[in-house]
Amino acid sequence: MAYKLGIIGTNWITKQFVQAAHESGQYALTAVYSRHEDTGRQFAQTFNVDAVYTDLESFYTSGINVVYIASPNSVHFEQVKAAISHDIHVIVEKSAFSNPTEYAAILELLHDHPAVRLFEAARHIQQANFKIIEKQIAKMEKISGATFVYEKYSSRFDDYLAGNEPNVLSRRFSAGALTDLGVYPIYAAIKLFGAPKQSHYFATPLRNGADGRGIAILRYNDFDVTIEFGKGSNSHLTSEILGRRDTLVIGDIAEVLNVTYYDDGGTAHQLSQEPLSNPMIAEVVKFADMMTNPNETVEAYQELLTLSRTVNQVLFDLRQDAGIVFPADEQ
Repeated sequence: MAYKLGIIGTNWITKQFVQAAHESGQYALTAVYSRHEDTGRQFAQTFNVDAVYTDLESFYTSGINVVYIASPNSVHFEQVKAAISHDIHVIVEKSAFSNPTEYAAILELLHDHPAVRLFEAARHIQQANFKIIEKQIAKMEKISGATFVYEKYSSRFDDYLAGNEPNVLSRRFSAGALTDLGVYPIYAAIKLFGAPKQSHYFATPLRNGADGRGIAILRYNDFDVTIEFGKGSNSHLTSEILGRRDTLVIGDIAEVLNVTYYDDGGTAHQLSQEPLSNPMIAEVVKFADMMTNPNETVEAYQELLTLSRTVNQVLFDLRQDAGIVFPADEQ
């Protein structure tokens, strides 16, 4: 039986998610929520869906049993809270919540609704090539350090340069380079190496106080991970994980398209597989399995939840280090 899927947010990533969900055969889009009916109806027509809502309560009582949320970061908390209160499974885009206080409140609510599953949609760590990276790291004698790069010119940066304040570059929406792009390599680093002992963030501020780019350093016991990201330029640098004499080179830490291992003699070994046509397929299949088989997957689910909460804490710590405050932090 396919899960009855509702979506919040009508941008490109939502379309990609619905396509992956349908391709998996385990979901069927049945309801669309948007603040603007015209926008919601236009999106719904793409998938031959009639049920479009501008009222969140009506949306959550429409019969859906899982919701995918890709709205601005600052409204995730209230939308997720309402979904859990209606016993609806949640898949929320990163960054899931603005700060650890919000996350703690959600975990408390989940305790009162034990049948509900909450997932943060970090698609890259579920892809086959990321699993290959994990396996290769386990074989490496020593990890000496890593550098992850994800710098990509935002389609909204021109709007910012024109004097406006787009959502993805606004502290009001709990956004900026760290929470929008930096979350990808930070998720990867924590999945691969665990929580850092210390973290520091050297942010390049925009005129509105949000971060346009920056360099984060995650300190571990005997190595550092340097993470460079930004929304106002394009980088073509690869990412690297350093061994002793060997090196793992990753073409794109967010898309994980190319993985090459250089052994201690300098010989290159191509490890990556041809990626799936839709990078979200692996995660939608995994989430469906965890919702369908909660008892059999409880340990794996708790690991994902712990990882998500750790990422949330590290993002918050980095913002604190750089002096970046969201309005949500003061509520």
